[in-house]
Amino acid sequence: MIKSMKNLNRTFLVFALVILSFGSVTAQNYTLPDYDRFQLKNGLTIYLMEQHDVPLISVSAILPAGAIYDGEQSGLAQLTASALKHGTENYDKSKIDETLDFIGASVNAYASKEYAALSSRFAAKDTETVMDIVKELLRKPVFNAEEFEKEKKRVLTQLERNKESPRSVIGDYFDKQLFGDHVYANSLSGTITSVEKLTVTDLKAFYTSHYQPNNMAISVVGDFKTAEMKRMLTSLFSDWKKGNSEPKNLASQAISAPSEGTVLLVNKDDARETTYYIGGPGVPRNNKDIVALRVINTLFGGRFTSMLNEELRTNSGLTYGARSRFVNYKNGGSFYVSTFTAKETTEEALDLTMEVIQRLHEKGIDQDMLTSAKNYVKGQFPPRYETSGQLSNLLTEMFWYDFDESFINDFESAVDGLTLEKANQIIATYFPKDNFQIVMVGKASEIKTLAEKYGPVTQTDIK
Repeated sequence: MIKSMKNLNRTFLVFALVILSFGSVTAQNYTLPDYDRFQLKNGLTIYLMEQHDVPLISVSAILPAGAIYDGEQSGLAQLTASALKHGTENYDKSKIDETLDFIGASVNAYASKEYAALSSRFAAKDTETVMDIVKELLRKPVFNAEEFEKEKKRVLTQLERNKESPRSVIGDYFDKQLFGDHVYANSLSGTITSVEKLTVTDLKAFYTSHYQPNNMAISVVGDFKTAEMKRMLTSLFSDWKKGNSEPKNLASQAISAPSEGTVLLVNKDDARETTYYIGGPGVPRNNKDIVALRVINTLFGGRFTSMLNEELRTNSGLTYGARSRFVNYKNGGSFYVSTFTAKETTEEALDLTMEVIQRLHEKGIDQDMLTSAKNYVKGQFPPRYETSGQLSNLLTEMFWYDFDESFINDFESAVDGLTLEKANQIIATYFPKDNFQIVMVGKASEIKTLAEKYGPVTQTDIK
């Protein structure tokens, strides 16, 4: 009980300090704080940013070990990342959990479509303890067989549950529909069939092939002295041997744009609603117009008062919410509108969605709309990069997507410089207007006929 109260008090103190630190960030003229970047002889890139507002430190690590490297072993990257915390050469899982819990620290490992990542947050006084655990997780995981079987069972249970939740699976269906044979179509979580086949041996082989210092970046942001942190990280990671070969950039292969509109109908017999995505190709993260796209998509479907939400929710009552999103990867991306509606209003909702997209292209936007979106985006921008965790993630994203601090430092000027003429050019260039890829999850027997209205239909059962 005493231990729990100590942890609770520490948590409240940290929370209060973080809240106080928010006041130091203003909505105008935000620039990225100074940071240091250096590289070890083994190729590991390290970013260090001192932030002394609160006695906290955040760590982020990133490396090319995401789902695009799964091949036919769908779900392997995610399970490998999760298994880093199942124990190391010098810490078993219980020791890791107990040590972190006692000092109120956190360490998480996960995979995304393109990369694997690790993040940690802890009090500055516990730096040596936590950084040693971080080093062990990245360099010396043992992939405990018993813990792996537990994790695998949890994943399989979740995959089974996901079949009851269209919004949990529709993204994978859409990626497959849009990207076809490209590795961006790979599912992060995998399927029940693919995960059932995975073994500890598979995880070890994946780790050996992809977890290498020469393709990796680590960022540390918070209450430390740069010289001391540099010495610590050099000591922890400099003797990590670099990999024998550079991993292929599988995502660099060309992405074929769809030549016609198609519909994938995913049957769920007990569905009372129809969940759908409508979209097409997007852009990579380092696209020169990424800031302008953020402004315009905010107006179109990125906020509560967006064009989509106003029409589909507020004015018509066809849904509880509609949104649009650009998903940006290193070598490509996607755009989609997402929402759900009652079976009986499926056609009406789809038609209205298409109408709003058509209106965006035919009428464009006016100056008042653009000014509103600009103000909203500028107001939302600084809070994205206030905490040490947000900043450490940003630094590793800069490494991964190959952009620099000018994205932050020039963000407001880029927003302010977006003219109405340019905004409407952006709409015509980047927002899909034909050959839509549509995925619908619902009761096929009741919506298949209307689905055929939007293009050739392929039907499958939810899985």
